[in-house]
Order: sequence, then C-alpha cells, then structure tokens
Amino acid sequence: MTTVTQLSHKLWHISLPFQGEHGVLGCYVFAGSDQLVLIDPGPQTTAAALIEGLEELGFQAKDVTHILATHIHLDHAGGAGTLLQQMPHATVLTHSKGAPHLVDPAKLLTSATRIYGDRMNELWGTVEPVPEDQVQAIDHGDVLTLADRRLEVHYAPGHASHHVIFFDVHSGEMFTGDAAGVRLPGINYNRPPTPPPDLDLEIWTHTITMMKQLHPDVLYLAHFGPSKEPVAHLDQLRERLYSWGELVLQAMREGKDEAQITEYLIASTQPELERLTDDPTMVRRYDLAINYPMTVQGYMRYWRKQGKAS
Repeated sequence: MTTVTQLSHKLWHISLPFQGEHGVLGCYVFAGSDQLVLIDPGPQTTAAALIEGLEELGFQAKDVTHILATHIHLDHAGGAGTLLQQMPHATVLTHSKGAPHLVDPAKLLTSATRIYGDRMNELWGTVEPVPEDQVQAIDHGDVLTLADRRLEVHYAPGHASHHVIFFDVHSGEMFTGDAAGVRLPGINYNRPPTPPPDLDLEIWTHTITMMKQLHPDVLYLAHFGPSKEPVAHLDQLRERLYSWGELVLQAMREGKDEAQITEYLIASTQPELERLTDDPTMVRRYDLAINYPMTVQGYMRYWRKQGKAS
C-alpha cells in the first residue's frame, strides 16, 4: 500500500513503506509545464511503491523528467539507478560532491556496508549505478526552474558533506532532506540523524542558521512530511544535536565502548520519546529513520576527529 498526500498546488508527498512501516520515508512529487519532478526517490526496496504512488496520481514512470536528490545516502537516492530503467527521459540532479558516487557507487556501498553489514540487501536492495549522461551536478547558488517552480539550491552540510536543500522562494516551501532532522507525524520530537562519516556539529549549526535566515513557511522533511513551525523545529534540532553529542562525549571520556555508549544513549533519551506518544510503533519507526548504533558511531567519529576523545 502507498499513501499519497497533496500538500499544495501540484505538489504531493508519497509515503514509501520502508521495512513495512509508513510514515518513515517519503518522496516529494511536483508537476507543471510538461515536467514531473521527484525529490529524494528513496531506496531500491521502495521503488515499486513509488511507481505505484505515481500511478495513483495519474502519472507513469516514463513521465518523470527530473529526480532531485538532497544527498546520496541510500535511503534518499539508492534507488535512482533502478528507477531510471523505467524513467528513460529523467535526469538526476545532486551536489557535485555526490554526483560521481551515483555513477560509480562502489565507495558509497563500501561505506554503507561498514554501518549496515549483512542487512544491506534487506534495507536497500540492489544499488544500480546511474548512467553518467543522466546525472547533473549542482552547487550552492544554482537556481532550478522546473515544473513552474523556481528552486534555489543551498549547500547544507553537517549531516553529509554532499547535502543540499531546495527552497522555493515564491511559496516559502523548503525541501530539507535530513538537514532539518527527523520528526515523524503526530509528535513534536526532532531526532538528530548523525551517521558517520561526515557529521560535523559546528558546520551543521551554520546550516541551521542559514535555513532560518531564509524564513521558510514550511519544511518538507524526508523523515517525514511537513513541519509548519520552522523556527521552533530547527531550534529543537540544534539543542538536541548538542545535548546528545555531550552524552556521547561524556561516555567516551568515561572509557565506555561503542555498545555501552549506545545503551547509555538509549537509556538517557528514549524515555522522553516514549512519554510523548502512545503509539506503540513510534519507537520502531524512529529507529528505522535513524537508529541508535549509527547515531553513536557518527558522534564517536566526530569527537575523535575533533580531538575531544580517544
């Protein structure tokens, strides 16, 4: 089953059933002037559901003209190569640091395998390379005129060095990928997605400030959906980025190993999430969006790079 929601004029959000759960991962779709654009199409494991969602809207896969990737992590763009087999006229646009790794995903897959191990296929399926002639590198300051929209490209590192956001100045809509954190529907809880290897708290703080200074009316999150109080949302992300980071740093300085730090972070933070919801699936869905072991790995690598812990 695919869930499709209309957000504004000719803009829709398709919930992709990731590991059997809705409300975790989604793709944004907008149309106009004979163009059909996807933002963050998801992994190969949800590709069939994405096409089903497009058909529910009255489109076919071959109608897609552009795929925008906020960054190249597998949950956002891992399915692009597979999708292009049914979208022969589409071009994939992503940051210049990420574009080469869509064409040759070997390093991306090696990095991801370190994190996910033998769950790679279960989570992401087959990661097909994107043909070089169907990739367009974009950079900060570019303006994309697509489907009757004018989208500004803003470089947004911190979560990933190849991350951008797309901002529609006219409508005030900002497509944030993971740069604005993870906040699932029905709860006011923004969880910091901090995977290795690129996590940088200082740089991410600058990205958060940049997003606030653009004065968006709404944030469209990859995980998951619209957030209509951008300032409060981003302030909560910044606070939690640092408070969780301090917990990990403290545990590292106490000599705890990765498994012990993960247990400590769960014990220190998960009760807050549980107090805010009576939905029994909420904890699992947050863990599908960004799990604790990955969170800890990102922080530990960051603090070691900063020379704050060994």
